[in-house]
Amino acid sequence: MDLDVFVAAHRAEWDRLAELVRRSGRLRGPEADELVRLYQRAATHLSIVRSTSPDPALLARLSSLVTKARSAVTGTHSPAWREVGLFFSRRFPAAVYRSWPWWVATTVVFTVVTGLLSAWIASDARVRATIAAPDEIRAMTEPGGGYEAYYSSEPAASFAAQVWTNNAQVAAASLVLGVLLGLPVLLVLWTNALNLGVGIGLMTSAGRGELFLGLLAPHGLLELTAVFVAAGTGLRLGWTVLDPGGLTRSAALARAGRSVVAIALGLVVVLLVSGLIEAFVTPSGLPTWARVGIGVAAEAAFLAYVFVLGRRAAAEGETGDVDARAAGDEAPVAG
Repeated sequence: MDLDVFVAAHRAEWDRLAELVRRSGRLRGPEADELVRLYQRAATHLSIVRSTSPDPALLARLSSLVTKARSAVTGTHSPAWREVGLFFSRRFPAAVYRSWPWWVATTVVFTVVTGLLSAWIASDARVRATIAAPDEIRAMTEPGGGYEAYYSSEPAASFAAQVWTNNAQVAAASLVLGVLLGLPVLLVLWTNALNLGVGIGLMTSAGRGELFLGLLAPHGLLELTAVFVAAGTGLRLGWTVLDPGGLTRSAALARAGRSVVAIALGLVVVLLVSGLIEAFVTPSGLPTWARVGIGVAAEAAFLAYVFVLGRRAAAEGETGDVDARAAGDEAPVAG
């Protein structure tokens, strides 16, 4: 190959590509298409020069040009603040919204089971006798007793950190262990329903059920909703193992698993909010209606966030999955 003739034939294209690369952030549609086309041609030219006439100067020029053009075509890494904004404005609420049939059903079943357990315990002294001795129950349910003193047992900041860590562990277990056909998730839900049912039942039998619910509601609405979202999503993941749809089981689990990670990260923030409410609002001197009102407002804000912002993002095609460039390739499936 005559190198001088080759350079003379393509120099104008390389110069034009270099110009487009310099203006890559301000290109119009046709110019962006031209950038892609010239980048592909320059990459071909670089390959030809390497294989036929490896002139060092020309190789250095074309290598630099192709590298810069590739960055302009594929784009640079998005700023971290932008990724965080996209996550909380689109990916997380869309992922939670897409799982709503699972976690809403979980909420209904959990509420019914807890209600039945608490009513049974409150109305049957023999059941209460199997839970603890009368003196122990009295110590837990009397004014200033265990159930009431629990929320002010430690400094607020330390208590908030402890509650946050515990609830995050419960949510994470529900999400991650869902892959085991959802069975561990059912165990987590049963344990929480039993503990809550015992507390409500014992306090109701002592005539202090209303006070207990007043202590529970400020933080419990948002906290339990986060647990239900985690559990419902974990059960959905378990169902994916049984029914991967039109994908291979590994591809379906990879896609569902990435959405699970998105929900897990978002719930960390939700549980932080509920932990702060539990530490600073629940044991505060505010009247019950004010404390419960704060809890209801936090719950309403989260549901609006999911069913307004999340629904809109889901309708626009957002799934909660990572960006396609980071998700990796999936093998095609026949049929």
